[in-house]
Amino acid sequence: METPAAPAVPRPQGTAVRPEIPITTTPPVKRERRWSVAALCIVLAVVAALGAAAAVNSASDRTKVLAVARDVPAGQALTAADVTVAEVSTDSALSPLQASAKASVVGKRTAVDLRKGGLLLASQLAAGTGLGDTRQQVGVLVKRGQAPAGTLAPGDKVLAVTTPAQGDNTNTKDDAAAPSSINAVVVSLSRPDATGSVVVNLAVATTDGPVLATRASQGRIALVREPRST
Repeated sequence: METPAAPAVPRPQGTAVRPEIPITTTPPVKRERRWSVAALCIVLAVVAALGAAAAVNSASDRTKVLAVARDVPAGQALTAADVTVAEVSTDSALSPLQASAKASVVGKRTAVDLRKGGLLLASQLAAGTGLGDTRQQVGVLVKRGQAPAGTLAPGDKVLAVTTPAQGDNTNTKDDAAAPSSINAVVVSLSRPDATGSVVVNLAVATTDGPVLATRASQGRIALVREPRST
């Protein structure tokens, strides 16, 4: 026996009908313009461009010049190992020798002491091939005690003082008189030998060369170094 179907219940009158909303629909996303980020990117790009331009300009303003590779005393001839090439910024206040002049400065003597790391200037090189080029040069064998120990250097001004000869009577009325001396400039020095003696090459006036050579051959020369200019 079949069960009778339940009667349909009528929808109440006056009830609002709910609108159907698709479950797959999402609300639109509002895009925000980040102007601050864009501005920052522009600023960084400008700064990078300016930095690159400055680097290019700085590189183009640099020039290759000669510099001192190691300490060189006054009066010593320059060797290829004494000079090197360095790059510096162009400066009108500086006048170092250009790198292309390296071959021409090798062999020239220095007029002053050169210090490692400094730029090489034309004024630091002696005229000609060395100290005393316009003077006569005399080699003087100086024994221990006849010159200041370890203080002479090329370029030093000295007095070549004549010492008494052996057998001379020093007890005379002329003892108070000033000894004979010759103005000279140290050109170079040898290394001390086993006795401490050194050979000092002196540049003197052409009128003093023969006299100094004669006295030096007799071992009658002692050297007095003049004060160095500050």
